[in-house]
Formats: sequence, C-alpha cells, structure tokens
Amino acid sequence: MAETHVLFVEDDDVIREATQLALERDGFTVTAMPDGLSGLEAFRSDRPDIALLDVMVPGLDGVSLCRRIRDESTVPVIMLSARADSIDVVLGLEAGADDYVTKPFDGAVLVARIRAVLRRFGHAGGPDRRTSDGDVGPDGGLLVFGELEVDTEGMEVRRSGEPVGLTPTEMRLLLEFSSAPGTVLSRDKLLGRVWDYGWGGDTRVVDVHVQRLRTKIGQDRIETVRGFGYKLKP
Repeated sequence: MAETHVLFVEDDDVIREATQLALERDGFTVTAMPDGLSGLEAFRSDRPDIALLDVMVPGLDGVSLCRRIRDESTVPVIMLSARADSIDVVLGLEAGADDYVTKPFDGAVLVARIRAVLRRFGHAGGPDRRTSDGDVGPDGGLLVFGELEVDTEGMEVRRSGEPVGLTPTEMRLLLEFSSAPGTVLSRDKLLGRVWDYGWGGDTRVVDVHVQRLRTKIGQDRIETVRGFGYKLKP
C-alpha cells in the first residue's frame, strides 16, 4: 500500500526538520519546503495527498498558498497557526482549509488530525438514500430540497440544474444536513461527525464551513438556530 504523501510548508528550520522526521517515523512520505512559492511548485509537481501549511511563511503566505491550491485541487489542507485566536485561523479556513492546528503542537496530535482528515476524505460515506420526507425515492440516492439536488451515490450537487463544486469536507457537511432536514445539528455534533473530533474542537471550523457552503448552495438554505446550531430547510 502506497504511503501517504504530505506536503509540509514551514519556514522555521528546526520545526520543519523535526516535524518531517516525526511524520516519516509514522509512515508518511514528506516533502518539506521553506516558503510558499517553493511549496506551490512542489504541490504542482508532486501532487501530495495532503498539505500542511504554516500561515506565516515568506514569498507566498500560507493563506494565499491555500487559495492557490484550492483553485486547482480539492486535496485536504491543514493550516498551522501560532495563535489560536488569530484572525489568520479564520482567513485560512475561508481560503479553503479543512482544519487547523495551533503551534506549538504535539506530534501525536498532528498525526491524529492528519489521519482524521484523510479518513473523511477517503471515506465520504453519506446518509441513507432517502428523500426529504424520509422515504427512498425513485431516483435512488437523489435528495431534493427546492432547487437543490444532492446525489448521495455520485457525490454530486446541483443547484437549479447547475453543478456545484464542493470540497470533500463541504460535501460531508451537506450530507449531514441533508440526512436530517429540518433537524437542528449542534456545532459539537458536526465537529464529531464531519471532522471526526473525539475531543472538543474550535467551533469556528464549523461556522466558516457553513458560511462557505451557503455561498454555494444558497444563503437561505441553511438556517442558524441561535444558541443551538444549524439546520437545512426541507
């Protein structure tokens, strides 16, 4: 079985070398780059399975690099940020990152987060093939919510007949909503189901992804229920 190829972009020599060694000990193949421009070149030439991008790297910062990668690919991206409360975290998520890890990080935690992301990308299993009223429809895995169509077998989404491009994380989030239309899903529940967090996580990850999903499927399709979470309009 081929090893997972990680692109790691980090300008601190000590962190870059120590993290690369730790990931390689866990069985990953690692391409480590010191700046954003070389990271972009490596991404295009090596086509890694996942990218770890430090926010503050020279040449092309991590957020801009994430945007460039997302323009070309749906490969999973994890941002690395030195400050948990930094606006850079939100900017990275808005740029298309799937998750983030705060520095300094424990190597075991980083590996766990990488594997969690890879699990949900490799196993994007959806809900049961049901229509919005709970019955299996004549179109099999096709769920219809107004102008929105979700094909849970083909993993495709259409809005007013036009295809909607979603990242795997956005698709999993939509599948959670569409499996229980009209039901309020808490941020913690979504963190557990979509991000595979077995521990408490930062709910900003959920909020930013919901907003990104809204821009693609319609701002009024997902409702905010203050103090509780979100729900999909049936």
